[in-house]
Amino acid sequence: MKGKVRIHPLFLAVGVLSAFTGTLFLFLAACLAAIEHECAHAYAARRFGYSLDKIVLMPYGAMISGDIAGIGKKQELAVLAAGPLANFATGIFFLALWWMYPETYPYTELAASVSFSLFFVNLLPAYPLDGGRMLRLLLERFGKRRARAVCAAVSYLTALAIAGFFVWSCFSSPQWSALAFACFLAAGALGGGSYARVSFSPKRFARGVEERRVAISAEVPARDAIRFLREDKYLTLVLFEGQEFLGELSEEEFLAGLGRGAYFEPLKSLLPAGA
Repeated sequence: MKGKVRIHPLFLAVGVLSAFTGTLFLFLAACLAAIEHECAHAYAARRFGYSLDKIVLMPYGAMISGDIAGIGKKQELAVLAAGPLANFATGIFFLALWWMYPETYPYTELAASVSFSLFFVNLLPAYPLDGGRMLRLLLERFGKRRARAVCAAVSYLTALAIAGFFVWSCFSSPQWSALAFACFLAAGALGGGSYARVSFSPKRFARGVEERRVAISAEVPARDAIRFLREDKYLTLVLFEGQEFLGELSEEEFLAGLGRGAYFEPLKSLLPAGA
């Protein structure tokens, strides 16, 4: 699974600032937790035939972008939930590690705090956070345009509240991370990350593409074969029922089946009629 990674200028600025303010370890811990969060999204998306298209590293966070046209609401909710759940599980792991080995507290306490913070923060109902996307899905029953408008308004109000907290903190100890987070929410209020459908570009035939042939049981659910897709190779699934050859499933036929939502159907059901 390939993806484009871009580093936002503010990410570098905050990294340099953290080095001079003695918070570099916190910054790095937050970055690792954010990357874990996005990898969990990408893994869940891959299970439904989508892959990470572009990831942008932001101050104390990251964003995924792409196109999720055609994804079902249940599948999208599963993808959205994967990130926060991964952070929550990591936080529990570090708490357990501290419980078993108290001498690791200086490190496990920070790691657990960062993981739980990402878990709770991403549940805020503001774009481009996962909570904001979930809110949009719930509101779309009243119309997509109205859902976008409400989500944008909630996002701006949340960003304004966090910016207000930053102003208040300036009277004692300025919380620059709060200001960066407020800018992050304001910038993403009308956006929202997504995922790109795994596909194969016919243009690559012009310079030749290696074929990847995978022998697999015809009874295997289609979703379990998604892991064989590669952007730089053409996939052909060779289906067997027991020890008997049943037929071959081209990449186009396989992706067409996924497009119909046949994630849980056996691969043999995706074979064209008469094959």
